[in-house]
Amino acid sequence: MLPLVQPLTSAADRDFYDRYSRHLLLPQVGEAGQRRLQQSRVLVLGAGGLGAPAGFYLAAAGVGHLRFADHDRVERSNLPRQIVHTEASVGQLKVDSARERLLALNPSIEVEAVPERVTSENVDALLDGVDVVLDGSDNFPLRYLLNDACIKHARPRVYAAIERFDGQVSVFDAGRQRGVAPCYRCLFPAPPPPEFAPNCSEAGVLGVLPGLAGVLQATEVLKLLLGIGEPLVGRLLRFDALGMRFRETGIRPAPQCPVCAPGVPFPGYIDYAAFCRGGSL
Repeated sequence: MLPLVQPLTSAADRDFYDRYSRHLLLPQVGEAGQRRLQQSRVLVLGAGGLGAPAGFYLAAAGVGHLRFADHDRVERSNLPRQIVHTEASVGQLKVDSARERLLALNPSIEVEAVPERVTSENVDALLDGVDVVLDGSDNFPLRYLLNDACIKHARPRVYAAIERFDGQVSVFDAGRQRGVAPCYRCLFPAPPPPEFAPNCSEAGVLGVLPGLAGVLQATEVLKLLLGIGEPLVGRLLRFDALGMRFRETGIRPAPQCPVCAPGVPFPGYIDYAAFCRGGSL
């Protein structure tokens, strides 16, 4: 009887080399980079317009652990732009719907569903153990909370915002680069009055726009995890979909920033809803 010949690679290895073959060809990624993605953990705040396309591409790219936090449920009005959800998802928790779709796309990763509203009480636990935060939030109180939490925990935050036909993307990494990289408060020391900052349910948004912004966010997350390229740190990328124009604005760290200035102790979390109604830090 001839001896059994063991395969040179396991089924998991064969899937790895086949699935990520195009990444493995890139000198900037290669097997070492792809293994790094496999070991990475990303927090995705929001399983809606921005988190949906970004999550799809991060899952497809092989990011090993995605933690989605969102308390909302899928509505039919979400479907034109939140492409991770389907007609059958209506009424389902967004994080559960996203988890099902992403695991169907890439069953080799882990997708953690946290069906909670993000608050100052749970944000520390949500950031625990993650490498990068992808901000898919759609309101100013949450954006300021995430800014402060990411500085406290020294986590890079990939930010985007959209409205009608316009969007913007940046990377805030002041927690790891005090005095060198700006934070969200350096760009927006105070939020605009609510009447000047309507959300998508009030102002509307072209369905493809979140996809454009979300894919840019996913790109920045992958660059940060792989340590390649030039992340959008200290730069705000704005785009106008109607004119298909992109422009970049530099952002400087504010020397007197109450949260990220060198030597400033973390001030603690505040009432962000009151702050965004005109309060102060």
